[in-house]
Amino acid sequence: MCVNWNRRNREIERLIMLTKQFLVVASIVVSLLMVVVVNLVRVKNTKKPAVAKMIILPPFFMATGGSMFILPMFRPTLLELISSVMMGMLFSVILIKTSKFEIRDNQIYLRRSKFFLVALISLVALRMIGKIILAEAIQIDPAQMTGIFFVLAFSMILPWRISMYIGFKRLERQLHKV
Repeated sequence: MCVNWNRRNREIERLIMLTKQFLVVASIVVSLLMVVVVNLVRVKNTKKPAVAKMIILPPFFMATGGSMFILPMFRPTLLELISSVMMGMLFSVILIKTSKFEIRDNQIYLRRSKFFLVALISLVALRMIGKIILAEAIQIDPAQMTGIFFVLAFSMILPWRISMYIGFKRLERQLHKV
């Protein structure tokens, strides 16, 4: 009886470990798909005039994901929260540096940047490596890890989009002065 119980416990532990590994791999795959989508949207957006609404809306759409924090299992500790906000803001500098506007044909366009894709892939790779290290070394629960990386991503996207909006409005004022 005891042997069966121990074997059953090992099987349950193995299943839990496989589930955690699946969640990490699934999040990596989703991150890679997001890189592809963001890059395709970015290339498309460089071909048509920029609109303030399209700069402002993504953080609002993403903010709805914050509803996950209603459930305690997704909530990071204060230290994890502060760390992920700081990392997100640091990473946002890279996105800000690769996102500039220009005036063409009397309209405002997002300037195409070859470095943007490199920067985006690098940031996602850093995120993935961080996620793997945290999952293995520190043994953070996958749900809590989701919360940490949501905060990191939001802290990266919000300053980037605010900076883009300010740059867009600056060029818009310049365009209307002429």
